Amino acid sequence: MFQIIGIVVLFVTVFGSYLISGGKLAVILEAAPHELLAIGGAGVAAFLISNSMATIKSAGGGMGKVFKGPKWRAGDYRDLLSLLFLLTKTMKSKGVIALESHIEKPGESNIFGRFPRITQDHFAVDFICDTLRMMTMNLEDPHQVEDAMEKQLEKHHHEAISAAHALQGLADALPALGIVAAVLGVIKTMGSITEPPEVLGGMIGGALVGTFMGVFLAYGLVGPFATRMKEVVEEEGSFYRIIQSVLVAHLHGNAAQISVEIGRGSVPSTAQPSFLEMEEALNNIPSEA
Repeated sequence: MFQIIGIVVLFVTVFGSYLISGGKLAVILEAAPHELLAIGGAGVAAFLISNSMATIKSAGGGMGKVFKGPKWRAGDYRDLLSLLFLLTKTMKSKGVIALESHIEKPGESNIFGRFPRITQDHFAVDFICDTLRMMTMNLEDPHQVEDAMEKQLEKHHHEAISAAHALQGLADALPALGIVAAVLGVIKTMGSITEPPEVLGGMIGGALVGTFMGVFLAYGLVGPFATRMKEVVEEEGSFYRIIQSVLVAHLHGNAAQISVEIGRGSVPSTAQPSFLEMEEALNNIPSEA
């Protein structure tokens, strides 16, 4: 919502100030299609050349995140803590044997089945199950487990944020591509040097539109999109950090509820459940779960 408002404000203030100062929009409108073809075409070509297909697809999907924001809501963080509470409590009270059926086939687990939004995230499920599987294989050194989890998180974060870096790279290139379009316009103008001054003035003005469009797109649209995409990826990554916090706390010998409380402290402030809310959620879990 704020992104749409920002785009509207951007266009109104930039072009509104130009019109108020006596500028003629016809000059920009006449030159814009040709300049945008050169700048946009070159930008797309550079984007395709410099990125892998996976990054390109990720950038396309990431544009939705710019407007929708992070996929995890406050209720999802509460559900994640509840899920981890059930898993660590089962492991502590019933042993690793009772946990194996849940981590080997999470799709058939009555514990995972209580939290469908989390089970739809393959990385979250695999991250939890792989870590618990390591624990069942007698890897109980908290520091080793934490190090292994950290490497998985770094790999996932690197892949997730690659689209934002690619988009930022495009934003950095657009001002230079705008200059390229402007230079082409100047070359065209120099080929018509015998034309009257009013014609040459219009042609030079059209050429300068290229520089304007390159800078405008870079710092007004594409750059902010890349920044917002990175922010969303960072916030979504905190969801997986909570898994690490809870499971490492469990390995240190803490009770399930204490481990969950440690994980609650890692939840972003805007989505963090209070102690009482979390306690109520855990108390409302059916005993058969």
